[in-house]
Amino acid sequence: MALPETDWPTAIEGEPRKRGAHIGDTLAQGRRQAGLTITQVSKRTCIRETIIRGIERGDFSGCGGDFYARGHIRSIAGAVGIDPAPLIAEYDVTLAAPQAISAADVFQPVTPVKLKERRRPNWTAAMALALVVIAGIFAYQHVASNSPAAAKQDVGLQNPSTASKPKVSTSPAAVQPRPHRLHIKLTAVQNCWVQVIARSGATLFSGMVYGGNTMYWNEFHPVRMVLGNPSGVKVLVNGKNAIPKGSVSMLTLSLHAGTAHKHA
Repeated sequence: MALPETDWPTAIEGEPRKRGAHIGDTLAQGRRQAGLTITQVSKRTCIRETIIRGIERGDFSGCGGDFYARGHIRSIAGAVGIDPAPLIAEYDVTLAAPQAISAADVFQPVTPVKLKERRRPNWTAAMALALVVIAGIFAYQHVASNSPAAAKQDVGLQNPSTASKPKVSTSPAAVQPRPHRLHIKLTAVQNCWVQVIARSGATLFSGMVYGGNTMYWNEFHPVRMVLGNPSGVKVLVNGKNAIPKGSVSMLTLSLHAGTAHKHA
């Protein structure tokens, strides 16, 4: 007979309290108030149980980075019925990696740099240089007019019928238009957490798509799609399958017109 599931404690006696433990305590308390087990939350969010237990203990190392940690917090909070916004804000303050310093900040001088006074142009040198250039042009034209190549060119001009005609490329690549619009169709066979991000960084969609539902997006620019359960959905980009074969774990795709690439 299977034993009933028991949740791991959110804190171990004598263990130092970790940063972000308040986030895990809030999610664990919300789960208990909703009457859900970790296994049930895992099935609803498509997040592994070990990751959920770690988050409830304040350990986000198994999430794979700040982007996925925020997504897990949002999915778990939605599954247990609490607002994820305060928890994500607390994560950004206490646990998120600091923003990188821009190159402009590094090379910004501490004290203003005094520019030297602009010198007046040397007109004498400029006129001498212009005379040299004009003399060179006249010399080149004189030599070119007396060369055999110039004589052949004159013959070609007198007989236009014998002159070579420019070739016009008629290859399919020169006339075939490139696809510009991005048509995305997502059909869920199983429950799957999905996030779609525009090229500008704006979130077009973020949430759970339940089995049997279909969603559509039409975009003019490439987008990024994150799938929590790629084996449970089918994604078509302009009619072509975008999910690599054998994908079972969380997957990030870069979707372009006519193509799709797995994001490392």
